[in-house]
Amino acid sequence: MTMHRAVPVSVDAMIEDLRTLVEVESPSRDQGALAASAATVAAVIEDRLGGRARLVESEAGPHVHWSGGGEPRVLILGHHDTVFPIGTLERRPFRVRDGHATGPGVFDMLGGLVQAVHAVAALEDRAGVEILVTADEEVGSHSSRALIEERALACGAVLVCEGAADGGGVKTGRKGCGTFQVIITGRASHAGLEPAAGVNALVEAAHQILDIAALGRPEIGTTVTPTVASSGTLDNVVPAQATVVVDVRVESAEEKERIEAAFAGLVPRVAEAEIRVEGSVGRPPMPESASAELFALAQRLAPGLEGRAVGGGSDGNFTAALGVPTLDGLGAVGGGAHADHEYVVVDTMAERAALVAGLVRAIRAGRRAGCTG
Repeated sequence: MTMHRAVPVSVDAMIEDLRTLVEVESPSRDQGALAASAATVAAVIEDRLGGRARLVESEAGPHVHWSGGGEPRVLILGHHDTVFPIGTLERRPFRVRDGHATGPGVFDMLGGLVQAVHAVAALEDRAGVEILVTADEEVGSHSSRALIEERALACGAVLVCEGAADGGGVKTGRKGCGTFQVIITGRASHAGLEPAAGVNALVEAAHQILDIAALGRPEIGTTVTPTVASSGTLDNVVPAQATVVVDVRVESAEEKERIEAAFAGLVPRVAEAEIRVEGSVGRPPMPESASAELFALAQRLAPGLEGRAVGGGSDGNFTAALGVPTLDGLGAVGGGAHADHEYVVVDTMAERAALVAGLVRAIRAGRRAGCTG
C-alpha cells in the first residue's frame, strides 16, 4: 500500500483549479480545444495527486485516465467536454462573486471534476481509486462508452461527479435517453403547375410528427418529443425532403424496446413517400436499484442527503446497466446547466469533496470486510 500526504480540502485551491479548467474552453467535437483541455485536466490531476494521468486518444478527442494503483475498487467518472462554443469565455469569463462561481462549464461539469480530484487528494491511501474524464459525454459518449464500461466492471463501484440535483441532492436514478432522426423522401414538382405530380415530404412529415408524439406515455415516464423539423427549398416547389428530430426519454428497458420498435415500424401515410429512421435510445435507463447500496452509504456520511430520479442522462446510465453500483450527482451544487446563468455554490464545494472522499473510504472498507468474511 502506497501512502500519500493527505491534503486538507481547500476551497481556495479548488477555485484555483476550477479557473484553470474553465479558461481552457472545451466544446464537444472540437478536437484542438479538447486536446488542450485534456492536457490541462491531466496536469491538474498530476499536480494534486501525483502519478501519471494517461491520455486515451479517440476520434472524439482525448479521454483522461488516472489510477492510484492496486486492485481497482472505485471509479470516479466525469467528462471535460462542454456545450459552449469557443468564444463563450470572452463573453462570460470565470468569476467568483456573491458566493457563486460562474463561467462556461462550471456546473456541467468542471466543478465536479475539481471536487473529485481534491477528494482523492484528501486520502492518504489512494490505492484502488481510478478517475476517468471523457471527451464526448455531451454528444453521446460513442467513443468513450467501451472504456467507461471496461473500467466500471473492473472497479465494481462508480461515483459520477455530474452536477447535483436541485437543492443539492444526489441522483439516484436517470431516464434512458436517445435521439431519433426521421428522414422523409418525396418528389419535387411545381407547386402551381403540377402539384399533383409531386410527393409532398412536408405533408408526410406532418403525419409522422403526430404519430410519433402519440408514442409518449408520460404516466410511466416515457416522453417522446419532436424537437427540430426541416423541409422544403422554395415557396413554389413541392418539398422532396423533410427531416424530423425526436428526443426520447424512458424509465424502463421495456419502454426502450417498445419505442425503438415503434420507430422501426413507421410507415408512410402519403402514397410514394419513403421513410428512413436513424437513432436509438443510446443511454439505457439507470434504475434506482442501481444506486441503493451507495446511496445508503452516502446518507450515513451526510444525514439528510436527498436522492432524486431525474430525466437527464449521463455516463452513469451505462455503468448502471451493467449491474455496477452507481451513484450520480455527486458533483457541484449549483444550477443552470447548459445556460448562460450556470453557477456553482462555492460554500458547498468542500462539503461535497468530503462526501466523495468518505464514499471512497466506505466502499474500500466494505470490500475489505467482505473479503475477510
